[in-house]
Amino acid sequence: MQKITPFLWFDNNAEEAIQLYTSIFKNSKIIMTSRFGEGGPGKDGKFMTGTIQLDGQDFMVMNAGPVFKFTEAISMFVSCETQEEVDYFWEKLSEGGQKSQCGWLKDKFGLSWQIVPAILGKLMHNSDPAKAKKVMDVMLKMNKLDIATLKKAGE
Repeated sequence: MQKITPFLWFDNNAEEAIQLYTSIFKNSKIIMTSRFGEGGPGKDGKFMTGTIQLDGQDFMVMNAGPVFKFTEAISMFVSCETQEEVDYFWEKLSEGGQKSQCGWLKDKFGLSWQIVPAILGKLMHNSDPAKAKKVMDVMLKMNKLDIATLKKAGE
């Protein structure tokens, strides 16, 4: 396990979340799960915690109730090489959730994701400040990011 692992607190739907996330990301798996046992808190056999790996990144999850909610202050950044990847993750992760601007979305559990073409950083750090600004201006008007449109803006 990596030294620093994101830990996600769910409102009693962590098991559903790990099933969804591991079905969306290639090279993903459920590493471990634990359930509440007899005499412990909550209902016997109910999902308690789990560790998953999404495309090589470990995450820990927990069913902990409605005390804390996800906010946009923390998001999962998904770097995409192709428009097909952008489209795939955008649609899969936003299903039942909420699409937003600049490649941001919330999934059906309220967790924020950024679906971003890998080339965006290069385009926004162009040595020509006018081109970089044009890319930024175009991106700010988008919901799902479009690689061809961003590249054209950076020409």
